[in-house]
Amino acid sequence: MKTIEVDEELYRYIASQTLHIGESASEILRRMLNFTPAMLVAEEASHSSINASINASVAPASVAKVVSPAERSQRIGELLLSEEFNEQKKAVDRFLLILSVLYQINKNDFADATESLHGRTRIYFSNAQETLLQNGRHTKPKAVPETPYWVITNTNSERKRSMVEHIMAAMQFPAELIQQTCGSI
Repeated sequence: MKTIEVDEELYRYIASQTLHIGESASEILRRMLNFTPAMLVAEEASHSSINASINASVAPASVAKVVSPAERSQRIGELLLSEEFNEQKKAVDRFLLILSVLYQINKNDFADATESLHGRTRIYFSNAQETLLQNGRHTKPKAVPETPYWVITNTNSERKRSMVEHIMAAMQFPAELIQQTCGSI
């Protein structure tokens, strides 16, 4: 068993996620990150195959980084706890930060999830602001930070939550984390 230091705020947050008396911090974190022992074996195997590829003279730039489910969940958790995220007063700004991190976690899954996401008359995501302006009145498109995407922002908070829920479900995030993330918008 290893000991790690966390600040008071993070400790309280982890403790608030307790489901039953006597649940350890490790159990809470495993549940929150959807981490299982099988993931550790898969992650070690992934590292072995990546190392083998590198040793076989494959250029390091061509090796795609495999992001484990635990790491994906951890990145969302870090966003939700970050000072930058918590300083955002507007739902639209939190929405854009979440979308940015989802894109960074897996560009292909994000693209697949957003492709099927649209309303009756509106397209919600596009690589071009003009496309969103042409497919709806008063859409107020905004660029998703650090991505090639634009998203409509003239929707209520519930619709923004619905969009994030759809994307995260398509990207196969744990239901608890999806609910927590959507609740933060």
